Amino acid sequence: MQTWDAERYDRDYSFVAAYGETILGWLDPRPAERILDLGCGTGELTARLVDAGAHVVGLDADPAMAEVFAHRLPGVPMVVADAQRAWPSVPALAEPFDAVFSNAALHWMPDAAAVAASMASALRPGGRVAAELGGSGNVAAVHEAVAAAAAELGLPEPAWGRYFPSPAEYARVLEGAGFEVRQMELADRPTRLPGGLDDWLRLFGAGALAGLGEVDRESLLAAAVEHARPALFSDGSWWADYRRLRVLAVLT
Repeated sequence: MQTWDAERYDRDYSFVAAYGETILGWLDPRPAERILDLGCGTGELTARLVDAGAHVVGLDADPAMAEVFAHRLPGVPMVVADAQRAWPSVPALAEPFDAVFSNAALHWMPDAAAVAASMASALRPGGRVAAELGGSGNVAAVHEAVAAAAAELGLPEPAWGRYFPSPAEYARVLEGAGFEVRQMELADRPTRLPGGLDDWLRLFGAGALAGLGEVDRESLLAAAVEHARPALFSDGSWWADYRRLRVLAVLT
């Protein structure tokens, strides 16, 4: 299971929230709307929703993220829960929402049908979802490099446990939960990694690498970096081969 160093995530990987501008535009939050930020993390984009005048509730499965969220947004309700499980019966979630917003979170929840059902249960009829997640082919070169390194070292291939659907696949998931897809796109978004590929893997691959001892983990990271170098290192920087799936859907 993926766990997070929330303060490091907030400090060193702020580009995750910065790249949420596009899907914020798709959401178009309005004053006095009730919005659920699903997978809110440390609350950087939640703050943008609050600034727009919305009544926001954050939800994230990681307690470390919740601590940073509470420090950044005192007084904004935040629920620690997994959207893949039974929907929590708590006051903050009792009233239906006008919209669900999610940035860079849904691909960490591989039971997509359960998450779609949770979003549907949270919304009023006619409510909308605006979300961005990793799409099909996301960080494929990274995964290939790690798999090649593991094979070279005789180590088990890490199980990433992430969900990167195609547009057609994710449309079927949403439609199965009662949504009508209004807008969807899959776009390449190469992303510079300020701390390098090994640093990115230590944070974003923590769950996949958790079963390895320290020596094997360090050997795997070093070998993966060399396998990835021809594809992902250019002009003095490391680049992750991100592909992002954006969707706007309405609950019918």
